[in-house]
Order: sequence, then structure tokens, then C-alpha cells
Amino acid sequence: MAEPTKLPTTEAEPRKRATPQDLRALTHPLSWRILRLCLEKSQTNQQLAQRLGVSPATLLRRMRALTDAGFLTVEPPRQGEHGAWERPYRATGATWRLDLGTDADQLTGQIDLAIVDAHRAELIESGPNPSRHTRREILHLDATTRTELDQRIDDLLDEFQNRSTPDGTPVSVLWNAVEQADTP
Repeated sequence: MAEPTKLPTTEAEPRKRATPQDLRALTHPLSWRILRLCLEKSQTNQQLAQRLGVSPATLLRRMRALTDAGFLTVEPPRQGEHGAWERPYRATGATWRLDLGTDADQLTGQIDLAIVDAHRAELIESGPNPSRHTRREILHLDATTRTELDQRIDDLLDEFQNRSTPDGTPVSVLWNAVEQADTP
């Protein structure tokens, strides 16, 4: 198994503000599935299409958008199993420090749902008896405490990402905190 991609961060590294092109590239659950699968090893369009159960043409559109936004990189062509030349793609990790924005922007909301849908697909693929830890809470936090919570979660996930080992079991983690509308 290839060495897991390490999170390219330092404690002081700021988040890059997403551009409209970045946001458009990330609005579909397939984008997040592609990035996840291309993170640990390079994959071709054909390999990804087969794994995700979609047509190569559908997938290629998403891959081009991700490549244009800098979330995927094209590796040198290689010969496949049957001798044909193929073009592998690898995730760059650029989404790890991407600020998707806090505005009530339609694209940001679509990205939130795309991430949840991609995580849902990973839950389904994990089968009936994987090791799981699930917890859901409703917290009542002031702005300062909310900022602290977000920073501590980021720091914790960064710490464990940097402790990843090649022989470790892949664990999908989704952290999403959203302010709730007041209910009557």
C-alpha cells in the first residue's frame, strides 16, 4: 500500500478562500468520491468509473473540473494491464485547507450536501459491521466558543492525519457543524 498523503499544513497556515471555480468543481458528490479515491493512490478515469458505477464520460467531466481547479493532478501516462496507455490522476490535498465560505451562498450549500452524500456512500460501501463511532449533538455556543470548537476539531484532525501510517486502516471522518435556525 502506498504511503498515505500527508496533510500539508503548519499550525499558522491560513485557509485559502475558495474561488467560484473551486466551488463549482466541488458541488457534486462524485467530486468528493473521486478526491477520496485518488488520495491514496493514483487512479485512471476508467478505474474510477468502474469503482463508482458511472460512465467514464460522466466522470471525465468531474475530473476535468477538479484538475482545472487544482484539486487533481495528472501523473505521467503509464501502460495499463492490457498494454494500453492510460492517464492516472492523483488528489493534491488542496481541499484540506480550503475555506468554503460562510456566506449563505447556494454553491456552498450544495458543497455541504455533496460532502454528506459522498460520506453516505462510504458508509454504505463499508458494509453492515464496520468499526464505527457516531455521535450527534446540538450545542448552544457563543461566537468565541464556536470558533474554539472549530479550531480544536481542525487541530485534532490535523494531528491524526499526520499520524497516518501506510499499514493503518482507512477511516472516513466527517465533521460538519452548522448553525440551526431558531425554532418556535
